[in-house]
Amino acid sequence: MMKKFFLIQCLFLLGVFSADAQFNFNFGGDSPLRKMQIAEMAITNLYVDPVDENKLAEDAIKGMLEKLDPHSSYTSAKETKAMNEPLQGSFEGIGVQFNVVQDTLLIIQPVTNGPSEKVGILAGDRIVMVNDTAIAGVKMSREDIVRRLRGPKGTKVKLGIFRRGIPEVLTFIVTRDKIPVKTLDAAYIIKPKTGYIRIGSFGATTYKEFMDAVTRLKTAGMQHLILDLQDNGGGYLQAAVEIANEFLQRNDLIVYTQGRASKRQEFKARGNGKLLSGQVIVLINEFSASAAEIVTGAIQDQDRGMVVGRRSFGKGLVQRPVEFQDGSMMRLTIAHYYTPSGRCIQKPYTKGDSDAYEKELDNRFKHGELYSVDSIHFADSLKFHTLRRHRVVYGGGGIMPDVFVPLDTTQFSRFHRQLAAKSIIINANLRYVDNNRKVLKKTYATFADFNKRYEVPQSVIDEILKEAEKQKIKPKDEAELKQTLPYLKRQLKALVARDIWDLSEYFQIMNEENHIVQKAVGLLEQ
Repeated sequence: MMKKFFLIQCLFLLGVFSADAQFNFNFGGDSPLRKMQIAEMAITNLYVDPVDENKLAEDAIKGMLEKLDPHSSYTSAKETKAMNEPLQGSFEGIGVQFNVVQDTLLIIQPVTNGPSEKVGILAGDRIVMVNDTAIAGVKMSREDIVRRLRGPKGTKVKLGIFRRGIPEVLTFIVTRDKIPVKTLDAAYIIKPKTGYIRIGSFGATTYKEFMDAVTRLKTAGMQHLILDLQDNGGGYLQAAVEIANEFLQRNDLIVYTQGRASKRQEFKARGNGKLLSGQVIVLINEFSASAAEIVTGAIQDQDRGMVVGRRSFGKGLVQRPVEFQDGSMMRLTIAHYYTPSGRCIQKPYTKGDSDAYEKELDNRFKHGELYSVDSIHFADSLKFHTLRRHRVVYGGGGIMPDVFVPLDTTQFSRFHRQLAAKSIIINANLRYVDNNRKVLKKTYATFADFNKRYEVPQSVIDEILKEAEKQKIKPKDEAELKQTLPYLKRQLKALVARDIWDLSEYFQIMNEENHIVQKAVGLLEQ
């Protein structure tokens, strides 16, 4: 009834003037909300073709947000759920890491103590049936497969499993459960007395994961720490504050936020951290953003440690989630965040011009910033000073490291980028590990032994080159092939280690040639 009444009211206000349905929108009042209501009602009830009211509302919200800053956004219920799961620390499903090889779901590893491992599902198994529906040999997107496997905690799913050496399809009934999502990628002793921790993002469980790693590494003799935040796109502000607290003295300012409608809010260290002594080096690059910049800025401004790498992304805006009843969400920027010295790390942007904002990293590449620190120029108005040693630091767009490490173009060839883009490398690795898993585990009882003795078979390299040629991907000359092979072999070795052990072992191998990591190791040795 209310809707009909409002429609009648709208029609009186609109006024029909001609037979070809031209309307004069002569409504009274100047309320923006009233204007939007009348427009929505008019379109819904008078437009020549049927319209979806929900989509109209979503498009209106998106249209408003597009005229604001680059980080205010709207996500549908489905998009919101997918976006929040990595940060919330868990999802509900069967608990396997998998990849799709030749239209078949191949299990890389079951999650330790997860639902699948508990019923006896093994790495190398192939899921060919889900609830009596075949998924092997069927063109199905990764999203469709995930949708079939995930479900509410306590629900059951029937899986048909093909296992090498067993002719018949095995059947397992898996009871779905909460599956933890790890945000900490690696933690190990990189050199005597020096620990290395890499955080992939800042989520609900990051602080606990971090402290568990610190405890393990201290037991192993850690006195100094390399904290790797390369490629860390951020996450929860509170997780960043909790981790920064571990390094800083009581009442040291970590970060503060302030906006037009948001009063200044300060976050200070409690002085009860477990990492108040020892040397600290934080690693960043052009993809380190948001919460990663909060931790980095706090450690740099309080002169607690050294920052090594390249200028960070420059995301210094605070978003507040506004949830709708249908599960969708608007993330609205309400404040800027500032490092202890008063720097706003947010890089410049023009409202409504998201294209230019997204191209900013490309411009760094074109202008040579990723290769030379001399190409970076800061205005004196952006000059700030650290709080203890009064060193000069700059605001105005990301955090500039204390020690710059240029991007090494000799490591990444055009040929390698094409191989990776076509998934040729990852698919060759999956087939190799699938065929040799038992032999690899039997031959290398420990990761240390594997890292010391293992070499990538030439047959795997030949397979990659053959598949590349089949897809018309070729190195431009022998020099490019020679340039590509060392990094390709290291990557393949790291991928094998990941599939046999875990992601931490992957980074132990890759870090041996990561120039930013090795620069930090060298500085600590000095």
